[in-house]
Amino acid sequence: MQVVYTVIMNQSTSAHYVYLLQCSDDSLYCGYTTDVDRRVAEHNGEGKVAGARYTSGRRPVRLIYHESFATRSEAQKREAQIKKLPKQHKLELMQAAA
Repeated sequence: MQVVYTVIMNQSTSAHYVYLLQCSDDSLYCGYTTDVDRRVAEHNGEGKVAGARYTSGRRPVRLIYHESFATRSEAQKREAQIKKLPKQHKLELMQAAA
């Protein structure tokens, strides 16, 4: 019974994030993760898993914006919305959060 309780607690408290990175060539990259710090480190070539192919040639990258969501579905829907925005609107998201 304790194991079931632990699993339920971990599921309800885990967050899902959409993040926006600024690459060294000033381009932007949007992605989804459950751990923003780990994922940014991976994009910068640190950690066990490689970052996205897009960012591998544009290092270093820096986190400029992120949003959190209760479910993976919500986060990935928002990621799709952000990816469709023009660059200027993505930069405005960052400025509004600052």
